Amino acid sequence: MQPSMESPDAYKRRAATRNGSSVKWFLLFWLAVIAACGFTVYSYMNHLKDQMLRQLSAQNQQQLTLLQSDYEKKLSVLSKEISELQDKVQSFNELLTFTKDNASTKTDNSNKLYTQLSEVRKQLDALQKEMDLLK
Repeated sequence: MQPSMESPDAYKRRAATRNGSSVKWFLLFWLAVIAACGFTVYSYMNHLKDQMLRQLSAQNQQQLTLLQSDYEKKLSVLSKEISELQDKVQSFNELLTFTKDNASTKTDNSNKLYTQLSEVRKQLDALQKEMDLLK
């Protein structure tokens, strides 16, 4: 084995040149790989976020539909109960008016039933007097 004839300075220059360019390419390759991985992760996270938002939106829409149907059912039941209560109040008001008319000695023309009953009573009284006269 013969020692190399080149000077040590030339060897260092050649090694530095070779090592410098390969190191640059190695670092550039890893920077490209890291950037590609970062972009892939960012894209995948956006995809997951969009997918999750779509699922949440669908669930919210379904829950809103259920709430709306439940609200409409309760509203129809309440509407029916209010209608029944109005009918009861109306009949109670008529009964109160009739009772008020019965309590007074004067005939109130606003209550037709009481007026008719009063007329029938007058006719019965007249017929009673005539029957008494005929005896």
